[in-house]
Order: sequence, then C-alpha cells, then structure tokens
Amino acid sequence: MKIDPNATKAEETLQQTINFEPIFYDGVDELTSNLQKSRIHAVVLESDRYRALEEDEHELTKDTKIIYTFTIDLKKETEAPNIDIAKEPFTVLISGSDSRTGVKTTARSDVNIVAAVNPKEGKILLVSIPRDAYVQLHGTTGLKDKLTHAGIYGINMSKQTIEDLLGIKIDYTLKVSFDTVVKVVDQLDGIEIDSDQAMRLPVEGKPKYCTYTVGKQTVDGDCALRFARERKSYKTGDRHRGENQQQVIASIITKLSKDKSYVMKLPEILEIAGDSFETSIPRDNITALIRLQLNEGKTWTTENSNIDGTGSMQPTYSMGANLPLYVMYPNQETIDKAHQKLLEYLEITE
Repeated sequence: MKIDPNATKAEETLQQTINFEPIFYDGVDELTSNLQKSRIHAVVLESDRYRALEEDEHELTKDTKIIYTFTIDLKKETEAPNIDIAKEPFTVLISGSDSRTGVKTTARSDVNIVAAVNPKEGKILLVSIPRDAYVQLHGTTGLKDKLTHAGIYGINMSKQTIEDLLGIKIDYTLKVSFDTVVKVVDQLDGIEIDSDQAMRLPVEGKPKYCTYTVGKQTVDGDCALRFARERKSYKTGDRHRGENQQQVIASIITKLSKDKSYVMKLPEILEIAGDSFETSIPRDNITALIRLQLNEGKTWTTENSNIDGTGSMQPTYSMGANLPLYVMYPNQETIDKAHQKLLEYLEITE
C-alpha cells in the first residue's frame, strides 16, 4: 500500500499532541466502516473528502464530529509556459471552488471550464465540464472518479485529468473562489445576465435575496454568483449551472471589452480580488494583454461548448468501491465536438 506523504505529516503533527498507534487504510470506505463499527476511535481525513461524504449525506457525517483540524503547506506546483498571450492562442483551466475563505491548495473543483483564447481573432471558447463527470484521474488505474474530486489532489491533477479527457494541452490555470466573482462583478458595477426563468434565491450568509426575471437584467456581485451557483431550479441541474457559469464569464469579458475605463481599472480590480484567486499566468503577460486591449479596443466574442452525459451511481477512486456516488458518464460525441472546437480556436491542425 502506498502511503500519502501528507498522511505522514498529519501523523507527525498529531503525535506532538497525543500518543497513538496509526493504522493506514487503502480506501475511505474501509476507513469509515471501521470507525462506524467502533473498531477504531478516530480517523484523519482530508477536509474535502469529508465534505464529499457530507454532500452525499453519508452516515459518517451524521454520527461523528470533527475534534481537530490543521493545515499542511505544500510546495508550489509546476511552472507554466511563458506564452505571449497578447499574440498567441492559449488555454486556461478555470477551476472554481465553493470556498469563501480564499483559494485553497487542494479543494473540490466545482467549476471546471477550459477557456481557449485567440487574441488575434478576439474570440474565446468556453468548454464546460460538469463536476460529476466520471473520469479516469490522471496517473491512476482502476476506479474512475468524479471530476470534482480531482481538486482534492491539487490543481495539477484537475489540469492533467482534463487534458486527458479533451485531448489538448492546457497552458495555464486560474483558481477562483466565491469571493472572486463577487468582488470582480462589483468592481465592474454589475454585469448583464439573461435568465430563462424567474427565480427568487437566498444569498448564503447574508440577509438578502436575488430576484431574477425572464430575460436580460443587470445583477451585482452577490446575484451574479448566486446565478452561477444555482442548479436545483433547473431540470438539467448541473448542466444548466455550467451554462450559467459560462454566461457570467462571458458577461465579465463583454463588460471589459466594451469600456476602456474598466480595462484601465483591471490591475486595481485584480489587486482587490487578489486573495480570492490564484493564476499561473505571469503578471507581465497579463499586463501585455491589458495593453493590447487599451490600444486596440478589441471587441471580444465568446462561444460555448458543453460536455454532456448520462447519470449513474458508481464507486469512485477517492471514496472506494463500497460508497457509490452519483456520477455522469460523459458523452463521447460532446467530447469530440469540444476537442475539434478547441483545435480550431488554438489554430492547431491534427
């Protein structure tokens, strides 16, 4: 059995507080089963794995309580390529979590959108992959997993897994949290969305509701985020949420491309939102792209492509064979379509 080095760090930290004899398990299912049967008295589990169990209403989260938490600092992952993004096509993985406390090194990736940017043509393709897509995590064998669980192992795992799925190279990553959307949209004085149904939704953690009418309307940061997060109001659930997320991103791009005053404010906006996002795009390259927009006033267009599929209950790599979870089998036809679109935007001939 291969022991996660982070588990060893956790053991060393706990040994400084209490004396115990550690037992390592191959899967979360065996771990949780032994705890529930009182064969062991406490377990150490990554917070995002615990939250995944919580999300699926696993009995463990109802019958136990968290008695201690600690964090482990990890080294920065591999450096990104230095592409002249003001001239050359490039790709960015936009990975979003439901964190309201800044960007975490490892966290479930609830938003997974690949953006292919062609600066010469002034066009952007947004490919949305549902969080529950049942995929083979990069470098693993055996059980597949929900794409959202890839984030538990770091942004590189999400990036490499999506590269395997779509058959393309991803140049950069952009990790965002809830606060990123709220701060950026508010700094842009709101954005326009187009809702296909009327809704009244509560804002988490605030005594506030967002009311949406059918059609186009301007929303602030809280309501842009709430719109991007909603799935229960739609028959297609997470698929529709992915479309809303694409719409919010496209609206932010449109607002920036149509008003130079906001482009000039972009460095300030990025500074304000700095603690809620992380990107591997070099700052000099971002500056070059801003300069291009100021000089040329390019009107950017966006196009969407979505991975679709069929729902099922299946075991997962992260949670083990005895804990089946809801997953979505990706439809190969939608994958192939997204692959071809990406090549077109990146000006790659196979």
